[in-house]
Amino acid sequence: MNSYSKYILLFLVFTGCVEPFEISTEILDQESALIVEATLTNELKIQKIQLSRPANFAVVNELDSIYDPVYPLLPRDPNIVFEQDALVTVSDDLGNNYRFNETSPGTYTSEVAFEAQQGVAYELQVVTADGTSYYSARESYNGDAEIDQLYASREFNEEGKEGVYIYLDGTGADEDSKYYRYTYEETYKIKSPNWQPQDFVLTNYNPCALPVITYDLKIINREDEEGKVCYGKQGSNEIIQHSTLGFQENRITRFPIRFLDRNNFIISHRYSVLVKQFVQSQRAYNFYRTLDSFSTSESVFSSVQPGLLEGNIKADGNLDKKVLGYFEVAPVTEKRLYFNYSDLFPDEPLPDYAIACNPWSPPLEHPSYCYTGMVIWPCPLSIVESVNINLISYHSLNSEGVGVCPGPYLVNYRACGDCTVLGASQVPDFWVE
Repeated sequence: MNSYSKYILLFLVFTGCVEPFEISTEILDQESALIVEATLTNELKIQKIQLSRPANFAVVNELDSIYDPVYPLLPRDPNIVFEQDALVTVSDDLGNNYRFNETSPGTYTSEVAFEAQQGVAYELQVVTADGTSYYSARESYNGDAEIDQLYASREFNEEGKEGVYIYLDGTGADEDSKYYRYTYEETYKIKSPNWQPQDFVLTNYNPCALPVITYDLKIINREDEEGKVCYGKQGSNEIIQHSTLGFQENRITRFPIRFLDRNNFIISHRYSVLVKQFVQSQRAYNFYRTLDSFSTSESVFSSVQPGLLEGNIKADGNLDKKVLGYFEVAPVTEKRLYFNYSDLFPDEPLPDYAIACNPWSPPLEHPSYCYTGMVIWPCPLSIVESVNINLISYHSLNSEGVGVCPGPYLVNYRACGDCTVLGASQVPDFWVE
């Protein structure tokens, strides 16, 4: 899944298990396409639903790093408009109604924590600000499954690259548990390679002062070791599915969840991954499987017009209102794994840091930005301006005059001396050394 707009190029009609599909060539405008993300689980928690619309079907942009693996359709594209001021409810066949409030643009969370119960059917209702009503098919779950084991193995992948495979073993509880979807969330320790106990502090900076800029730049001792060790986090950015249909036993063995190249800096020290397993219905499995197959196929895009992937949500009595999305009710189980780089690659060099960290020395100051005369400035961005935009951190005195336009200090890119650029300094509650 490399770009959001791939998801809105297809209109597929399911008639069973992996049946032939039809592609609509109808051109859709943004007002007719509501995108709905809703995965209701058996976890007792505040449940979440996402609503949005495409602002421009013609633009293809990459998903960014805040991709939410539970909601793989959720747009991160600047050409996406989040749907606001909608009325969102989930009802069940026991007579319960759960209201969702908009807690941020396009994000609706349940007023109370609740969990999907086995054998109970749920329905999603959405009324948008323009008065259009949308409703889902009634969905429930009956099967369940367990993750028996999550483990790491040093191996070569199909491309001949050495690294670490994250494998999963699991067991389906009954015959209704044959279709699975997986997401993962990685957390990893980061150590700043060039952390120093001192740093710059800039005050009273006026880059437009004449005849020269004014500022106060100090080097102070840090009060603590913040920025020396941090913890990064990122989620899966692909659809991962598996099925045991046709297997003699309803068991999952050595299913690969993730491959990490040995040179990936996120495994340099200590790495953890939390894997979630969703048991899907056959129809939900087909929806995500087709979504995944077309999102990685370039051949269809040159021959079809924008359309929609049909899910289980429709507009009430209005065929002109198109909707993309799926309301899924699924049981979920999870398991966490930890390992150190030295566990799998003992006595071997660590991967390179996320960026190159070679200290350099730019000039201390720069000409006034408001000087109207001719200025010839062949030097790098000054230390003062670099500190102002939080680009650098202090490294040491430039006692040897290093640099083309040497200043009094050696500096590093901020991420080299302060890992909070790449992660959080607070140790996660679940972290185990």
